Order: sequence, then structure tokens, then C-alpha cells
Amino acid sequence: MPKRFRLTRRFPVAMTEDGYRGLRNFAAAAGLDEGEALSFLFENFASVTDSDALAHRLQLFNADLEDRKR
Repeated sequence: MPKRFRLTRRFPVAMTEDGYRGLRNFAAAAGLDEGEALSFLFENFASVTDSDALAHRLQLFNADLEDRKR
């Protein structure tokens, strides 16, 4: 029996324009709204990411995070 799709949590998020643009593009291509797309990505996180590439990208993101906050 499939899990019922219920929005159980709402939380404020801060995203870069590039990040939000990517989310909107992904959601549109998948036929989902942005919330559904985020749920899909996080429910399937391990299978939609390459752990080696993720670690490298996270390192790059963290390297310039403080500059991006200004």
C-alpha cells in the first residue's frame, strides 16, 4: 500500500536564486510542485546523489558560504 502524501511539516528556508531556479526546473520537469519535489529529493536522497560528488560540492559550497551571506 503506498504511503499517503501528507504535508506534515512546514519550515522557512533560505535559498539562493540559482538553487531555487534549479528546484523549479526539476519540479516542472517531474510534474511536481516545489514542495513535492523537495519531499521526493529528501525521501530518496541516498539514491539521487553521488556521495563522492556530494562531498566535493559541499566542500566548495562551504568554502564561500560566508562571502555569499554578505
